[in-house]
Amino acid sequence: MTLNVVIMAAGKGTRMKSALPKVLHKLGGRSLLQHVLDTALALQAARVVVVTGHGAELVEAASAPSGAVFARQMPQLGTGHAVLQAAPLLDDAQPTTLVLYGDVPLLSVASAQALLQACGGERLALLSFEPADAARYGRIVREGTGAVQSIVEYKDGSPEQRAIGEVYSGIMAAPTAALKRWVAALRNDNAQQEYYLTDVVGMAVAEGLQVQALVTPDEFEVGGINDAAQLAALERELQRRLAQRLMAEQGVRLADPARLDVRGALRCGSDVEIDVNCVFEGDVTLGDGVRIGPNCVIRNATIGSGTAIHAFTHIDEASVGANAAIGPYARLRPAAVLGDEVHIGNFVEVKNSTLARGAKANHLAYLGDATVGERVNFGAGSITANYDGAHKHRTIIGNDVHIGSNCVLIAPLELGAGATIGGGSTLSKDAPAGQLTVARAKAVSLPGWQRPAKEPQT
Repeated sequence: MTLNVVIMAAGKGTRMKSALPKVLHKLGGRSLLQHVLDTALALQAARVVVVTGHGAELVEAASAPSGAVFARQMPQLGTGHAVLQAAPLLDDAQPTTLVLYGDVPLLSVASAQALLQACGGERLALLSFEPADAARYGRIVREGTGAVQSIVEYKDGSPEQRAIGEVYSGIMAAPTAALKRWVAALRNDNAQQEYYLTDVVGMAVAEGLQVQALVTPDEFEVGGINDAAQLAALERELQRRLAQRLMAEQGVRLADPARLDVRGALRCGSDVEIDVNCVFEGDVTLGDGVRIGPNCVIRNATIGSGTAIHAFTHIDEASVGANAAIGPYARLRPAAVLGDEVHIGNFVEVKNSTLARGAKANHLAYLGDATVGERVNFGAGSITANYDGAHKHRTIIGNDVHIGSNCVLIAPLELGAGATIGGGSTLSKDAPAGQLTVARAKAVSLPGWQRPAKEPQT
């Protein structure tokens, strides 16, 4: 695709009542602006210019990884003025320039492509829609033949013009050379004393250039964000559509589609079941037959086929093999790699550790910086003490090791295959394979000792 993309991202977003620039507020786990940048990337734009203003440093830092270039709009004097700042950065070799908005995040690639096709580098193409409440949008004014004559801003419109139901989304595709010429000639003799980009429509008509308006039937994809309530409403609509897509395209069984949050990419195999109030962040893959209990949070994780994730489990940057059982109330932290048929029970935390097939830690345990062999049983209340106050150390546990309850394994440490560690042991030396190792202080009873008592209150 041979085009420039201009993204308007200079506004303060006063109605958001936030110190964060409006375009950096999140929708579906990504900033509003990132959604628009992703659309530009999908269109294979040769040049992306982001117009910044309020919070420019933050916006530019967030956008830099996309390869965009930046134009500062200071002060902000309207949409036409914004494009004027971007004009020197446009690639003249690209015949078409697409104008998008950083607070209109969900334009589909298909609609953008249709608009670009209508433009063809020779015509001015506008994206319009017909909302149930036209509110204060600019109206599309057509001639009797249906050709677009102008866009009239609500504040400048007559009562007849305000009654028009077709409104302008703000998104346009224009011939690059003509757009540069038009924005340089804009005037601000209007109610707001701003330079309206919509005035280029009249300029195109005056030059005899064809102006087309494509009506999108989906108000959702041109919905802009002005305040927290609109952001929340668009989030709910996005999540509703994601839930419907998961059910229709992947056959996912959702206990309640209204109580699901996907804040990234969720890929599911067949026969996946997801209970209520689950949150999926980043990149998550669920294998065939995976069952997710209620109130789970799963981020950047892969869950193998047949695995059950029970209620209130948190998984972050981890992977779980097939036919495993995790939770309830378990926490898998980054670099936890669990093999097939592993069991992690309630109030067990695993971090930077590998657990081989069939290993179990069913209650109240901590495994950090550990390599755990097959069929290991890690007792309730036992931990790997992996941190000496300055450095992390690793614990290596061989196959078929049995660790009793309330043990402290002080790393670096290695437990040989088949070893048994007696309950209550604090171990700082390696345990040999196939033997019972017990490390407890001698029990001492002190006759006549009395527990301290509180002083009587006066």
